[in-house]
Parts: sequence; C-alpha cells; structure tokens
Amino acid sequence: MSNDTIYALSSGAVPSGVAVIRLSGVKTRDAVEMLTGDVPPPRLASLRTIRLRNGSTIDSGLVLFFPSPASFTGEDSAEFQLHGSRAVINALFEELEAIDGVRMAAEGEFSRRAFENGKLDLVEIEGLADLIAAETEMQRRLAVEHSQGKLSRLYDSWAERLTRARALIEAELDFADEDDVPGSVSELVWADVGRLQAELKSHLTHAPAGEIIRDGFKVVIAGAPNAGKSTLMNALARREVAIVTDIAGTTRDVLHVDLDINGFLVKLYDTAGLREAKGRVEKEGIRRAEQVIAEASLVLYLEDMTKATQGVAPITNTEVLRVGTKADISAGDGSGPYDLTISAVTDAGLVALRAAIAERLEQQVNSHNLAIPSRKRQKDSLAECLGAIEAALAEPAGLDIKAENLRIAGNALGRITGRVDVENLLDVIFSEFCIGK
Repeated sequence: MSNDTIYALSSGAVPSGVAVIRLSGVKTRDAVEMLTGDVPPPRLASLRTIRLRNGSTIDSGLVLFFPSPASFTGEDSAEFQLHGSRAVINALFEELEAIDGVRMAAEGEFSRRAFENGKLDLVEIEGLADLIAAETEMQRRLAVEHSQGKLSRLYDSWAERLTRARALIEAELDFADEDDVPGSVSELVWADVGRLQAELKSHLTHAPAGEIIRDGFKVVIAGAPNAGKSTLMNALARREVAIVTDIAGTTRDVLHVDLDINGFLVKLYDTAGLREAKGRVEKEGIRRAEQVIAEASLVLYLEDMTKATQGVAPITNTEVLRVGTKADISAGDGSGPYDLTISAVTDAGLVALRAAIAERLEQQVNSHNLAIPSRKRQKDSLAECLGAIEAALAEPAGLDIKAENLRIAGNALGRITGRVDVENLLDVIFSEFCIGK
C-alpha cells in the first residue's frame, strides 16, 4: 500500500451546490492545518476559511477531521465541504498537489485502503459498490445487507466451524494414543460438518435470486415482424426507445431499456422479427435475437391477432408468455391460445402484462433473507467450498486427507471475504468505484 496521502472529489459532478473533497493518509493533518490554519476537533464539522499559500481565500466551508484508526480508511482522513464550482475545486486541488507526498487518488483507492487496513472486507466493499450503483429498491436492500456485513458474518461463522473441525481432527491425529481427546469428538465434528454441508447447499440455491436482484431480470420481446414488439417496448418504457413503422424488419439489432417493476430491475429487450431472413443484415439481426432469447429469464412472444399466420416461435427452455397484440383493431375476442391480450396503443392489458412479469420474477426471487450471494465469484467459491466438504464427508481414506479437504473448503470461504489469496482480484473489484470512493 502506498504511503502517499490521497485526495479526490467525492461528491457528484460540478457545478453543484456543495462539493465534498476527501483526503486520507499521513499528511492529512498537515494539509488541513496548512489550508485552514488549524485542525478542527475530531469528527466535528467546523466552519473554516480555506486559503492559498499567499493568504488569499479560496472559499469558506465546513471541514471535518477523522483521526486514525476511527475513519473510513483507517488512516487520518478529512473532508472539505465547499461550494461546488470548478474554480474552487481546481484551486484547492492545486494547493494539495503542491504538498510533497500528496496526490490525487486512483479509482477506488479510498475503499482499497479501507480493505487493506481491515476496516471492510471484500463482500462489504462489493456491497458498497452495489449501493452506489443501485437504481431500484431491491438492489438497495441487497447492497445494504452486504455492505453492513451480514453476509460476511455468515461466511465467517462457517469458516470458524471449519477451523474448529480441522483443529479437533488434527488433535485426534496428533494425540491418538492420549486420553485427553475423547473418542466421541470425531462423531461430533462430522455431524457439524454435515449440517454445514446442508446449510451451504440451501444457501447456494438462492444465488440465482441474488444475481437477478443485482443484475436484473431479463425479459425478451420476440415475435414475427410487425407483431408490435417495438410499440410494446415504447409503451412499457413510457418513452420512445425503438423506431416504429409498418415496414417489416425495421428493428435489425437488439434494443434494451431498464424498467423498475415492484422494486426490481427488469431488463427489457426488443428484437428483430423472427422469420426466414432476407439478406445478410436481417440474418445477423435474427441471430442476435435468438442469442438474447437463449439468455432470457422470460420471453414475451407477440402474435398479431389481426393476422391468420404468425412467425416462427422461438425454441427456448425459458418460459414463454404468448401475448396477443393489437386488441384494439382485432376482430376476435382475444380468446385464442394467448396468455394475455394487449393493445399498446390504448394501453389495454398492459397493467396485466406488468403484473404477469412481476409474478414470474417474484417466483424466482422468493428469498426474504437478502444475505445471499449475488456475484459469480461468490457463487464459484461457495461451490468450491461445498465440493471440498462433500469430498471430506465421502472420503474413505484417513483423517489427514479429510482435514486437507476441510482446509480447502475454509480457503474457498476466505477468498469470498478476502481473508486469503485475493491479490489478483483487487484491481478488478476496486476499478468499479469512482475516484472519490
């Protein structure tokens, strides 16, 4: 970890009503004293005049000082809350840059220092990044659970149980001839490891729910050309996302918009009409449509109720809702082989369609406890841990091999929180943050 003192703009883009500039590192106290004349009492917002070295005023604002280790990073830290003009911020940055050993922070460097100083673990760091990026209520709730350490505490408790099991097994190995190690210890150890195996299996079943909350529920609109796909997308988005014409094949590429349905992120995709392709461009559009259909959580297959013939229905293992469109001009009563009938022009049936999407989403996200994995790296490490535990329970060989499998399981858990062997992951994780975090 660098010994430099770092600074950055931590608030939003300027100009703004207030700008927050953060500092962290060994020169923080000196920098604050140089700019304001003294160091405010710890954790007390104090009005100060910030001055250039020649004594002229940059601005007046609130200054807070957080002595180590009671700060976000674990180092001496400070905040300047000033008027959010570019001129004010640039003048302050020039003064800070002129101090030896002080430099602008890299992406996520404040959070990385918090991790390296033991203030936050990797799950909490990832939760913090997700909280900053959260757009829906469920994303916020999931991120809060992770950033406040609830998931980390669960994994730490499992790691402690594995460590205790290993210790008792190794004691049995080392002191097999001694009376100090009861013969019933081994039975108790493996009973608890068996319970841990069941808990891990149950926990992993919630991983798809965590991924849906964090990354979104993918809903793909498919159907023949001119079935009303782009019109439906615009109606659900309540704005013009896609170009709508009566010319078949207008949509050639996959279009995407994010919706908030019942607090969940729904990623809605409009695709090229499914039919025998006419030309290379349309063929590529249909290939892309089939690809996104294969990755969907739900497919809305639209059929124009004013036409007798329809396009080629998609072949997919994903649930498909058959939706009859153009109910406002259809001569039928909508009693055909449809799950729903709609008119994107009059909005008839759109409330029911949103409810149908929400129902299927909530069927897949049925966890009331949000201390669940939400990232692939977490799921992969949990699967590795579970595999090692199963190997330990099934291993017919000696206790030494069983103990080694438990060590592998513990290391897999440790990689989730960053307790072990994660150096190669750090740059990727902290690159998700803005400069000031």
